[in-house]
Amino acid sequence: MHPLAKLAKLRDPEIRAKNRRALWLGARGRWWDLTRPRMPDPVFLVGCSRSGTTVTYETLAAAPQLLSLGYEVPRLWNGCYGPLNNGWTSEAAGRADARPEHRAAALRFFYQHLGGGWVLDKTCINTLRLPYLHALFPEARFVFIHRDGRDNISSMIDGWRQGRTDGGFGLEPFFGPSPEPVAINDGEFTQWHFFLPPGWRDYNHASLEEVCAYQWLTANRMALDAAAEIPAEQWIQIRYEDLVARPEAVFAEVFARLGIPFDEPLRAHCRALDQRPTSIVSGPPQRAKWRTRNPEAIARILPRIGPLMEELGYDCDA
Repeated sequence: MHPLAKLAKLRDPEIRAKNRRALWLGARGRWWDLTRPRMPDPVFLVGCSRSGTTVTYETLAAAPQLLSLGYEVPRLWNGCYGPLNNGWTSEAAGRADARPEHRAAALRFFYQHLGGGWVLDKTCINTLRLPYLHALFPEARFVFIHRDGRDNISSMIDGWRQGRTDGGFGLEPFFGPSPEPVAINDGEFTQWHFFLPPGWRDYNHASLEEVCAYQWLTANRMALDAAAEIPAEQWIQIRYEDLVARPEAVFAEVFARLGIPFDEPLRAHCRALDQRPTSIVSGPPQRAKWRTRNPEAIARILPRIGPLMEELGYDCDA
């Protein structure tokens, strides 16, 4: 590039702002390297994709005691341990995969972007790696949200097909092409969307509803299994349906469990939840939305998801 062209680019306000941001992040990272300031273990919000994690995250992030990025960071967590360094096994991670350098990398990243403080992280793939996170952060709190499998899977089907207003949920931008051919739903999809569960290769030629059902089953099964390993006082479990029906009461309990005062601004935030859409795919919440969105597909996989639905407290006949 000609030197004059470089000078012209440097006059671009957006480029100058990005350069300043990069310098600031670099300086903060070097300060963290030198001082290693103490930071409390994070609060991890987890749940299967399309289970209500976004509205829960936005509500928890409204508490001034918590620092949050406002977006998910799968690159951070997969950079520590993920498909590109585990042989494309999956995006899951177990206790044996945890390394001290992973904790250091995460805390450094959070300090760079947020400063010192109590961090709230919402990254849906972390539903697959709860024992790993607990090994790295033994004092962390975990907020797990789950949703009726019929509505959750129906919303995932919509997400695979429609994406979202600012892009899709495909994984190729993160990992590049799959090492094995993917032809889900008779070739309609040539890449996985949302997250890569253990055993994904067995579903590379399955129907879309089977794939989404498998993702829902895997995420929720792994979360429930992890709950048995995490101290009860560090585990908070909520239902999406309760959040929609009575948000103020649900979040009053969540904030109390976190030791955060449920003050009037937080109460007002919760009261206003029913005045805004909570879905970035298919609009406002609605009970049994699957009956109008994807009824035939859900009927085909209901026998598979029924036992775990019942374990989570849902009535499959309702």
